[in-house]
Amino acid sequence: MKKVQKTTLTLEQLQLLAYTTSHIGKFDICNFDALVSTQTYLVEMLKENQLYTPIAVITNEQSAGIGSRDNSWSGGKGNFFASIAVELDMLPEDLPLGSASIYFSFIMKQALASFGKNIWLKWPNDFYLNDDKVGGTITQKINNTLVCGIGINLKNSQNGYRALQCDISPQKLLENYLLTLEKFPKWKQIFSEYKIEFELSRKFSVHIENYQKSLSDAILCEDGSLIIEGKRVFSLR
Repeated sequence: MKKVQKTTLTLEQLQLLAYTTSHIGKFDICNFDALVSTQTYLVEMLKENQLYTPIAVITNEQSAGIGSRDNSWSGGKGNFFASIAVELDMLPEDLPLGSASIYFSFIMKQALASFGKNIWLKWPNDFYLNDDKVGGTITQKINNTLVCGIGINLKNSQNGYRALQCDISPQKLLENYLLTLEKFPKWKQIFSEYKIEFELSRKFSVHIENYQKSLSDAILCEDGSLIIEGKRVFSLR
């Protein structure tokens, strides 16, 4: 009789096997209980042709998500951890790719508003409740695909940031977001609303090339970029 060799899977490998799929509009959704990073997983699966756009990945717990400036964004159940991927040709023709972070983030701000949460978007990709950060967006281009990772402290304060302290279901929030996103509103429409809200950013600063720059005198351009100290800066990151 042939001896069967036992295979021992790591916890991470077991987690990757334990997910369910669902659909909302044009999007397929992979639902995980735990992941190291939704964005890392999604990017790897796209490169290996294991997943196809338009697609979203969401998890209840995330241990080492990708944050801005090489920081991590992690946390447990109740908070929002998701990544979305779409083909570039699905995006509105007037969207400056360098302002994709503003575009994807502002649509999430609108989704949260539909649940009665009055947050605002600090340039270029941070969600704020009054003067406190509660989440953020990271966008990256992979060949002809745009991948957007979003983390929001819905219920619990984590990563050193405040929470909205609400009971919004992360899954319901994702579904609401995707239904709005798949309409792909024009950049002109999004920007017309965002440029008014941008004024709230002026009392804050932003990191540019490892330097902290005040937004108090920044000039917001029609393409979503800023002119700070005579230098044009885009938001894609």
